[in-house]
Amino acid sequence: MRGVPALVRVGHRGAPVFAPDNTIAGFDAALAAGVDMIEFDILPAHGELYVAHDHRALDPARSLTLAAALAHFATPPYAAVRLQLDVKRRGVERRMIAALDAAGLRERAFVSTGVRGVLPRVRALAPEILLGWTVPDIPGIGDVPGLRRAYAARIPLRAAARIRAGQIDALVPHHSLVDAALVAAVAGAGGEIYPWTVDDPAELARLAALGVTGVITNDPRLFAAIRQREAL
Repeated sequence: MRGVPALVRVGHRGAPVFAPDNTIAGFDAALAAGVDMIEFDILPAHGELYVAHDHRALDPARSLTLAAALAHFATPPYAAVRLQLDVKRRGVERRMIAALDAAGLRERAFVSTGVRGVLPRVRALAPEILLGWTVPDIPGIGDVPGLRRAYAARIPLRAAARIRAGQIDALVPHHSLVDAALVAAVAGAGGEIYPWTVDDPAELARLAALGVTGVITNDPRLFAAIRQREAL
């Protein structure tokens, strides 16, 4: 993304090691930990858009609405923080963009998803919003080793083709799928890559050494050692 540091530090649903995920407290904890971007989930329910990963985690009386979350992100302490909106269901695109516009946050948004049909719709409605393709995007494929290997082998070419076609700007892969070939394919096509969800220091170091754009983690404290290496 434009103007980002060498390794983008992304808080997964905020900073769950400090506070419950997808909450204001979690977002504030991520901000205090020095993240560059905060990832959070978008889920429709009862005619509203909520910040929740799935319906099991959703309590309409307590769950944070997208409008409330964006109003918080529009306050001065968050001015330099980018926002990764991870869409969990199709059909929210127009309302999500309207909510971003109401809060004046369209320019800071990065929309990611593995849900088919969402990214083309967002691109058509708001071409300037950066898009990330989340993989794997086939439920359960990781449970079948042969299928997982075949699927993983195709991702570099598919991601590069989608980036060159202007369909996406970034790949958002599970960290286990990331190797040098995938990073090279994405970078060679002019895209970016944000592996998820990385909570092991050795894995974070491996990914940083490969040259990924950023890393999504539950524990932003892990970035301290990487920052120290970059400063040397």
